[in-house]
Amino acid sequence: MSLLRTAAVVPLLFAFAAPVAAADTVLTAARLLDVRSGKLVDDPQVLVRDGRIVAVGQAGDAVPEGATRIDLPGKTLLPGLIDMHVHITSDPRYGGYSRLQFSDAFWSAISVPQAERTLMAGFTTVRNVGAQAWNDVGLREAIDAGQVVGPRVVTAAYGFGATGGHCDSTFFPPSMDQRNRFNADSPDEARKAVRTLRKYGAQVIKICATGGVFSRNTEPGQQQMTYAEMKAVVDEATMWGLRVAAHAHGTAGIKDAIRAGVHTIEHASLIDEEGIRLAKQHGTWLSMDIYNTDYTQSEGRKNGVLEDNLRKDREIGDLQRENFRRAHRAGAKMVFGSDAGIYPHGQNAKQFAVMVKYGMAPAEAIRAATLNAAEALGRDDLGAIEAGRLADLVAVDGDPTADVTVLESVPFVMKGGVVYKGEGRAVD
Repeated sequence: MSLLRTAAVVPLLFAFAAPVAAADTVLTAARLLDVRSGKLVDDPQVLVRDGRIVAVGQAGDAVPEGATRIDLPGKTLLPGLIDMHVHITSDPRYGGYSRLQFSDAFWSAISVPQAERTLMAGFTTVRNVGAQAWNDVGLREAIDAGQVVGPRVVTAAYGFGATGGHCDSTFFPPSMDQRNRFNADSPDEARKAVRTLRKYGAQVIKICATGGVFSRNTEPGQQQMTYAEMKAVVDEATMWGLRVAAHAHGTAGIKDAIRAGVHTIEHASLIDEEGIRLAKQHGTWLSMDIYNTDYTQSEGRKNGVLEDNLRKDREIGDLQRENFRRAHRAGAKMVFGSDAGIYPHGQNAKQFAVMVKYGMAPAEAIRAATLNAAEALGRDDLGAIEAGRLADLVAVDGDPTADVTVLESVPFVMKGGVVYKGEGRAVD
């Protein structure tokens, strides 16, 4: 009899209490990917206790008496995947003005199944870089309380930037007086925004340094926050122990954001050679979402995305991909960020194949979504299958270092020592 819960019953089982990890669980599989070296280890054995990895060895090593044992024949074990750029409270099926058919609370409700799909796809941690109405904070709290099934969520709450910029509300006439309450048009306003967001649940600060694709009346290349404003954000966030992510498509905005000390550049579409050099010099991580153009160009019009937004998406897509290739070739530090929410949640892993197409070896693409992402988050308890780290583990069929597309179908998911999805074999 299988010891593993199926995705269909997990929500019911966890409806009233937080899940509890088995005291001792031993996992064996055909292979384990050491994400540091990019090499496969045959016949691994992983001991998990109270939600953490205790030991990593070889099948047949001594195990504690009474331990729950799970065998995953033919499968490769990897660390739980990390997506550094999602919008878990957004749904790509409602683009442009079609969002207005729903009440404000709709987005909080749909984040629940989207979180579950993300976890079942093998992404055990996500960084949510922008939401309305504190919806991502509420979702994180519900997941942590065991009321909702989903990944570990690092929350930004509201992203913010300049009045009229990409992070502002730009789709409405003056009579409707729609605006982002955290607009920051001076260094002092930027500091105040950081303090307020942290107060109510932001664990990372997201700013919009340049224009964007899916806003109105902004162009991706436009710089929209000054260096002084971005420096104030970084200084304030650092004082409070928070990291800063900067939405930055445009060349000048990317470079000022790096100089200001932001930790991750989101999109980085128009980064130039100087920008790449600065990123390497400052140790800045690049998070480049190079798959989603395929989805938006094929499905966006049907979903209500405005033609001007699709135009910007077409203009920037190939440039971003080629600059991804250049940045990787130059040795810039890179993490996996999909922008899921622009395309469907649960399909995050479709980006791996595009990263490989544009220059990464499969092991490098996987490292971007594991060890690199954990480092960029400032977390030494995620991103690798090593003693002392949280027991976030996924398993896939075959060898992902030979065919990275196997990550698009993940049959086994463990988060914090709890099995949420699996078809493994119990071992007596």
